[in-house]
Amino acid sequence: MKRIALKKLKEWKERTDKKPLIIHGARQVGKTWLIKEFGKMEYKNVAYIMFEKNERMKNLFLQDMDISRILMGLEIETKQKINPVDTLIIFDEIQECPNALTSLKYFSENVPEYNFIAAGSLLGVFLHTGVSFPVGKVEFMDLYPMNFYEFLFAIGEEKLCALLDKNDFNLISIFKDNFISYLRMYFYVGGMPEVVLKFSKNKDFRLARTIQNQILESYIQDFSKHIPSSNIGKVTQLWNSIPAQLAKENKKFVYKEVQKGANANTYELSLEWLIRCGLVHRIPRVSKPTIPLKAYENNKAFKLFLSDIGLLSTLSKLDVRTLLEGKALFTEFRGALTEQFVLQELKVIQDMDMDIAYWANEAPATAEVDFVLQYGSNIVPIEVKSSINLKSKSLKIYQEKFQPRLSIRSSLADFKKIDNLYDIPLYALGQLLEIMKI
Repeated sequence: MKRIALKKLKEWKERTDKKPLIIHGARQVGKTWLIKEFGKMEYKNVAYIMFEKNERMKNLFLQDMDISRILMGLEIETKQKINPVDTLIIFDEIQECPNALTSLKYFSENVPEYNFIAAGSLLGVFLHTGVSFPVGKVEFMDLYPMNFYEFLFAIGEEKLCALLDKNDFNLISIFKDNFISYLRMYFYVGGMPEVVLKFSKNKDFRLARTIQNQILESYIQDFSKHIPSSNIGKVTQLWNSIPAQLAKENKKFVYKEVQKGANANTYELSLEWLIRCGLVHRIPRVSKPTIPLKAYENNKAFKLFLSDIGLLSTLSKLDVRTLLEGKALFTEFRGALTEQFVLQELKVIQDMDMDIAYWANEAPATAEVDFVLQYGSNIVPIEVKSSINLKSKSLKIYQEKFQPRLSIRSSLADFKKIDNLYDIPLYALGQLLEIMKI
């Protein structure tokens, strides 16, 4: 399997000013595999510590923060000689040992030459009161489910990946039916690594759905593990309501549709749990797409997406036969799957330090652009189309009102660029940064 995040980890390793790195992401997105693979590729030694059910290592961090003592304990546990030149120290499931998280501050301050990567659920960490979080002494990297490019590579379509890398859209258009066929698969299978790995071996959609249901069940069990019992029911209600919320024409999340008479106060804390778990993405509305985008967010109006398109199709009980119905999959429940896909592609572009929102205008004419993102000094509107129909009334209103330097429309249509408008095929959206340089 190939993960784009490995490139980001290599860049982290090569920096002289790096700090201990914490990889954050939902359960089962591949954090453990990623850091172990990175250690195997880039270091002579890997000192791997799993804190879950490891009382011995938890006790190591209970006494004090003597770095020499802790390093000796880590060497004994891992049977590895730890040195700052060629050893990667990995703390996995670090939320199970909050004092180990605190220790990263002392490693960063006293022996910054050592290479540390930690992974785990930050939700579990935040719930431990009295724990000193190493603010300013660590770096963070978010890990998301596999994007479409990684999915193609995993199922053996390396040549199609190489074609996307070249951005040769004349040649890409010749093979667009291949890309669209695999895109339909991806909408159903999604990007959870275990699901993709099993699917790559046998192409069994039913097995993929079985594993997806198991993952969803494990998330429900996690709710019980981390969340106070008084909130579990509300979190589950909110979680289960997401497919119906996305099926609405404007896809705006409405608390009253979770439960009659509910409001933000009823579910705000439950929503925060889901966000911190990395299970959902909250995309706020902006009425004025201006830098800085965050300053114009309306926190009372937002869309809510899942972390993975395959899990969304599972939660919405999408039938596998939909895959066989031409392009119907892309327009399923008002194009919600297609918007989910676009958001996932944007999230995985690690080099884009950007904020994402959506724009809506209520007067003088109702209009809505699916996503707007801040990239550098630009605000870029992205209109999502579920087919090859490129009529974009809302995008036209946006362009007339705000005169953006460039606009993007993503659909099943072929690539083209007219003035400052880019038409980018959905299956090539992961190449967005390179395409904008064309």
